[in-house]
Amino acid sequence: MELENIVANTVLLKAREGGGGNRKGKSKKWKQMLQFPHISMCEELRQNTEKDYGTLCERQPIGRLLFRQFCDTRPELQRCVRFLDAVVPVPACPDTSGSLTRPVPLSFPLQSEEHVPEVEEAMSAPCADRLQQEACKEVFKDCTKLIHDYLSMAPFADYLDSMYYNRFLQWKWLERQPVTKNTFRQYRVLGKGGFGEVCACQVRATGKMYACKKLEKKRIKKRKGESMALNEKQILEKVNSRFVVVSLAYAYETKDTLCLVLTLMNGGDLKFHIYHMGEAGFDERRALFYSAEICCGLEDLHRERIVYSRDLKPENILLDDHGHIRISDLGLAVHVPEGQTIKGRVGTVGYMAPEVVKNERYTFSPDWWALGCLLYEMIEGQSPFQYSSKFSEEARSLCRMLLAKDPKVRLGCQGNGASEVKAHPIFRTINFKRLEAGMLEAPFIPDPQAIYCRVLDIEQFSTVKGVELEPKDESFYSKVSTGSVSIPWQDEMIETGCFAELNVFHPDGTVPPDLDWRGQPSPPPKRGLLQRLFGRQDCCRSCSDRTEEPTRL
Repeated sequence: MELENIVANTVLLKAREGGGGNRKGKSKKWKQMLQFPHISMCEELRQNTEKDYGTLCERQPIGRLLFRQFCDTRPELQRCVRFLDAVVPVPACPDTSGSLTRPVPLSFPLQSEEHVPEVEEAMSAPCADRLQQEACKEVFKDCTKLIHDYLSMAPFADYLDSMYYNRFLQWKWLERQPVTKNTFRQYRVLGKGGFGEVCACQVRATGKMYACKKLEKKRIKKRKGESMALNEKQILEKVNSRFVVVSLAYAYETKDTLCLVLTLMNGGDLKFHIYHMGEAGFDERRALFYSAEICCGLEDLHRERIVYSRDLKPENILLDDHGHIRISDLGLAVHVPEGQTIKGRVGTVGYMAPEVVKNERYTFSPDWWALGCLLYEMIEGQSPFQYSSKFSEEARSLCRMLLAKDPKVRLGCQGNGASEVKAHPIFRTINFKRLEAGMLEAPFIPDPQAIYCRVLDIEQFSTVKGVELEPKDESFYSKVSTGSVSIPWQDEMIETGCFAELNVFHPDGTVPPDLDWRGQPSPPPKRGLLQRLFGRQDCCRSCSDRTEEPTRL
């Protein structure tokens, strides 16, 4: 098994490094997989796509870039884009005193060739005065809205008639192509959950690495876990937090499994770091940093009325490449309607709050209990409740307040939620504004050449017996296996360089043949006699061979 571990780690590390070639993990046939269709094949998309400026030109990454390319063809729109680029993406992050921790490089040209006529002088003068006192993007909030309002009118209508929007439709066509197991290369198992295992995988067309969470259909059915699996997928699509969950990029099915393709967290989970990286436990500074980030993540979940930690434990806290945490595995998370309470005796023994064990009603109180359990385990290197000399008085105080058996007196349950926890004196050295903005360096940075898990730690699943899959189950499977998720897929195309390499127009500004509505798609190349005779046999063989390259995404 140890040899198996070494081999699996070596193969995964090579994949993470891009395979050692110039293609950075892309298939030899990646351009064929991402070949644009003729625009005439996008007619249904054109008819059914909602023509909303915010959705098409701001929220969708590829749509945003193509709209910017369209604006670059007209000087008056170029000025608007330059203004937005200058003021929107620069977050000002105040420290605890309320002053800026760094200067924000903004300027507001009133009388120059960069002046934006859409911003009235009556609005620009107060902005210029305020900029001298407070350098942050909020100064330009009204001006930014005015420019977006202008761009969403005639310029947006012109964009919808341009070749740039047609190219966007081609990208959307690619985005909506079926996703199968042949879309990915599969690598070693990283861990396991209640319904199956998690392994590393790589998109053949782009070289992007992900984690593939495989949910066994028979195991789901035997344990009546359909609602749990669907709930996790829906929350993954809904929650947007720096500290909560990983992004869902793809969802597909095979004969035996439902697969959720998620952001790969190369730093491993906290259980591995607590127990397999030297002496059990962390120093207090590191434990408090992770606790602060978990607190922010719980705050984001509570804002969406979601209670998580009926199953919050070290193996569900993952580290990214930079040492920051993400809360994962939302199968037991549940939405709590405003003004209501829930109950349910679910979770992992040792991390369940007393009110959960007693099957009493609750809202978010179990989350703060679980944070106390985690903080204790991170410092002590074992489950609560005996405090050793590893704990400072303040750390002991925080644990005891979070682990109060009565939720009415528990820290975080007095009406102010995460704010109560953040206000504890032990966090006085942590600037939560900077933490939430991703501006604090983590106390531990994962080694990019290390794999933070072991095959020996991962138990093998037994075969599920006595369960048969039926046609009526297909309705549930179709709700889960929905293919590519739009924004993560577009981000992937941009991050891996596929967008820049494929999104090419004629230098003279003329319409390329594949974007000409009056043209016709090029006929497929004719196959020779041998190809016609043996093509089907070769096709069948390639589908059964996991290492064979697919013909398209």
